[in-house]
Amino acid sequence: MPQRGSPALRRRRLGLELRRLREGLDLTGDEVSGRLRWSTAKVSRIETARTLAKEADVEALIELYEVEEPLRGILVALRHDAAQKGWWERYRSSVPEEYITLIGTEAEATMARNWEPQIVPGLLQTEDYVLGVHHASQDASRLPPSWIQDRVEIRMTRQRTLLHVPDPLVHVSVLHESVLKNQYGDARVMRDQLVHLIEVSELEHVEMRILPQDVPPPVSTGAFLHLEFADFPDVVYEESLRGGQFVEDAEIVYTYERAFGHLMECALDEAASQELIKKTIEYWNR
Repeated sequence: MPQRGSPALRRRRLGLELRRLREGLDLTGDEVSGRLRWSTAKVSRIETARTLAKEADVEALIELYEVEEPLRGILVALRHDAAQKGWWERYRSSVPEEYITLIGTEAEATMARNWEPQIVPGLLQTEDYVLGVHHASQDASRLPPSWIQDRVEIRMTRQRTLLHVPDPLVHVSVLHESVLKNQYGDARVMRDQLVHLIEVSELEHVEMRILPQDVPPPVSTGAFLHLEFADFPDVVYEESLRGGQFVEDAEIVYTYERAFGHLMECALDEAASQELIKKTIEYWNR
């Protein structure tokens, strides 16, 4: 089974740490590039993780910044880990770039808060439901069957590596009640999906709540995923018709955190949410 951990996040940690060291010495990017005979753009790309620094580049920066142990060893190890390939990299040719970035970012999160007004959260979907969602999308007819299968494999692997491991992701979700009746696949697919929601909600690290149909949605935003990390700033992943995008500005991320808290307050508690899901299973038994 693939392990948790993200080269992408380690690359960003490396860049942030190198920037912190530079700023701690009151050096500008121009000054660093001048001393190392690099372009200013190269320093920026390394610090913002747009490119992975070569081992020699990290060593040069370590020497310039006069970094001592144990931080020197930590930076070298970060660069080594950042050069590894995540399991999701083999799917890069068949899924959007922003989705690859999401998987890599999600892999090191400690907590995910997910608001879903339309479909079951990806980490809680069954394989048949995933297929139903993709076949219902406007892009389905344009996608090769192998690409759709890749999306199913990715979704299942994300679940195994995040929710069913010794150190799992804490997943808290609020679903609008309409999610339970929005049909993807046939009645059996929907019934099995809701049964799966009951089962997965019983995991200690999974909390699921339903926002009832008769409660006006307290936020106007679409689906979003708020990711929290042990030693990295929170980020939010927004979903829209044009695809997904990350929000990293701390103030904006905080507004999403508050919005999710408000959703939790308006939603049913866990026990009542499970009862509503069970009742809706009967709807799909008709």
